[in-house]
Amino acid sequence: MSRLCPITLAASGMLAMSVGAHADERPAPERPLAPRVLVIGHRGEPVRRPEHTLASYGLAIADGADFIEPDLVMTRDGAMVARHENEIGGTTDVVDHAEFASRRTRKTIDGQEVDGWFTEDFSLAELKTLRARERLPRLRGTAWDGQFQIATLDEIIDFVAAASARLGHPVGIIPEIKHGSYFRTLGLPMEDRLLATLAAHRYTRTAPVEIQSFELGNLEYLRGKLGPAQANIRLLQLIGDAQAQPWDVAAAGGTLDYAQMTTPAGLRAIARYADAIGPSLEAIVPRTADGHLGPPTRLVHDAHAAGLELHTYTFRPENQFLAREFWRGDAPHTVNEAGLIAQIQVYLATGIDAFFTDDAAIGRKAVDAR
Repeated sequence: MSRLCPITLAASGMLAMSVGAHADERPAPERPLAPRVLVIGHRGEPVRRPEHTLASYGLAIADGADFIEPDLVMTRDGAMVARHENEIGGTTDVVDHAEFASRRTRKTIDGQEVDGWFTEDFSLAELKTLRARERLPRLRGTAWDGQFQIATLDEIIDFVAAASARLGHPVGIIPEIKHGSYFRTLGLPMEDRLLATLAAHRYTRTAPVEIQSFELGNLEYLRGKLGPAQANIRLLQLIGDAQAQPWDVAAAGGTLDYAQMTTPAGLRAIARYADAIGPSLEAIVPRTADGHLGPPTRLVHDAHAAGLELHTYTFRPENQFLAREFWRGDAPHTVNEAGLIAQIQVYLATGIDAFFTDDAAIGRKAVDAR
């Protein structure tokens, strides 16, 4: 993909989708909504194994996830690997490797100063010498630290294909392009690499795939690249905090923010290139000042009216992540299956089409209990 591809050109449509101009002139294309609510294993099943490891993905699949989610970042030599961020000081044992001590540095990633070690400064072979660590050790312990490698996208696809063959039905993959604009500036664009990798595997030529991003220029670009042969690939526009902006819009000097994108006009604009939106839980059912659930917003209704599915993030089983009315006991770190099931069912009643969860087993129980 050229460094001057449409992803980098703000005027190409990224800013033209500003929600007032022409959003009402053409109806959004109609798309069928999901026949059942899908459970997405958020980074696998990180309540039981370190996130973004094959072990974590395997548990999510075994516990009934319909999709598993690898976040993708780039290595120096152009490999796509699964890490939530390109900074790996908090999720690997890189700090214990004296040979990499000099790689620690400070960078600006999507406008934020970040200190640590970064995947783009390592070859894939070097990253394979590291081992995963629990990102939330005080919450979820460290029993599995040091046991699992960083996985490549190719390895994840082969792993999911084998698991799906054993199960007798396909498990979907929902990769997220992380920091797409940033990697493009380094000469490591991800979009065409991702499509090429998906096309290279027989499994992902037919299995359900949904590419997601908080940026929007790359999703617009991908929509233009997808043809009839990639009918199994869908696109998910992730939605951040209301007053925040997609980084590619902000970097281009645009004014569009996520609040504008979730108006009825903004949703119709999204529907011209994406199949679904991915907002936070609070965008659907906000919390009150005392931590309880308030009344739902109109976002699910408005998304469906625009022809979009809604895939919300993220349900976690510990008390501290639940609305206060669902707590069991007073300890924030207590794993609370009944409370999470009850909270998920509140959201299911709003009409969501899919949800991300750190515990696929509980998510599956909540859906099946309906």
